[in-house]
Amino acid sequence: MIPKKSFPPGTHLDTLAVREGLPPSPWGENSEAIFLTSCFVHPDAATAARRFANEEDAFVYSRFSNPNVTIMERRLAALEGTSGCIGTSSGMGAILLMFMGLLKAGDHVICSRSVFGATIKLLQGEFGKFGVESTFVSQTDVAEWKDAVRPNTKLLFAETPTNPTCEVCDIQALADIAHEAGALLAVDNCLCSPALQQPVKFGADIVMHSGTKFLDGQGRVNAGALCADEALINEKFVPVMRSAGMSLSPFNAWVVAKGLETLGVRVMAQSVNALALAQWLEAHPAVERVYHPGLASHPQHELAMRQQNGVGGAVLSFDVKGGLDARKAAFAVIDATRLCSIAANFGDVRSIITHPASTTHGRLTEAQRQAAGIGQGMIRLGVGLEHVDDIRADLDRGLSGLSR
Repeated sequence: MIPKKSFPPGTHLDTLAVREGLPPSPWGENSEAIFLTSCFVHPDAATAARRFANEEDAFVYSRFSNPNVTIMERRLAALEGTSGCIGTSSGMGAILLMFMGLLKAGDHVICSRSVFGATIKLLQGEFGKFGVESTFVSQTDVAEWKDAVRPNTKLLFAETPTNPTCEVCDIQALADIAHEAGALLAVDNCLCSPALQQPVKFGADIVMHSGTKFLDGQGRVNAGALCADEALINEKFVPVMRSAGMSLSPFNAWVVAKGLETLGVRVMAQSVNALALAQWLEAHPAVERVYHPGLASHPQHELAMRQQNGVGGAVLSFDVKGGLDARKAAFAVIDATRLCSIAANFGDVRSIITHPASTTHGRLTEAQRQAAGIGQGMIRLGVGLEHVDDIRADLDRGLSGLSR
């Protein structure tokens, strides 16, 4: 039996983020050890047989069971308010595992057209050729979601807020639509993390994460996870993991588990910086529009504040004024930075700037990008923990040139 930790009733999330996991080994380490092993030794052949048949709870083989992965899974599940979690090699690995575990030929998925570009390619391209049907709808129009439901609809999938347009969906409304149709609602919680938002509180069945972002928090490793009811995890996802092996490595799991310990303080500080920058950008003469849920001008501001515990998050995007050559203007702003990292991640303690139309969403067609609201003049900024005045000055190097 794999032991569990015990906590007093009412233990707060900040405490669980530091303490949840596995009890110490007989050596009594205070910080979790790293179990870099591919397999585990059994006392005898009969015990090994029982464990491989899931008749006895134990660590068996690191493709599907490892102490470090279990620690990360238990810690993240506690923060998301679910009874189960399964770690994966990346965020896209988590989405792949979810689709493989829940869908078969002839099933139908309703998905926001504003989700991460690779998700659209995975659904339309890879699962489409295996007979899974998909309909892409407006992130914010609940009526479109409801009208898209078919008798064979099995899953609704949304990302809130979206990357990079920061659109917010009504999780409770989508959960009601899904459950009325006998389907499940999955929510990508990458931009908020459980530090700000717990989708299951609003009716979501599955919460998906790219641990590569805020959960790690320092841009060190790739990781992903699905949080859900333990029975759903064991019934639908564990068997696929054992066969397909989109496994989270023990070392990467250890890194993410350590990142979770500081998740709350990091995300709150980064969110404060992001809101200050969003407000400054909104008044800048070289900026056409700013996308950040914390702004009162955001179309779903009130909904975001209800779902995100009153915090807008640490990711923002903005459109620069560039006329017919908006892409050139956006590149000029990005290239003028000396502090921000030009890369395609976010959630790092270092601020990261990117041009979504040519990087993270570059594989989409121009029509798909336009439908998702991603123009050539858009810049995304994952705000870090540098002093906000330094980030502002870095952005203004390029923006001031556009406004002359």
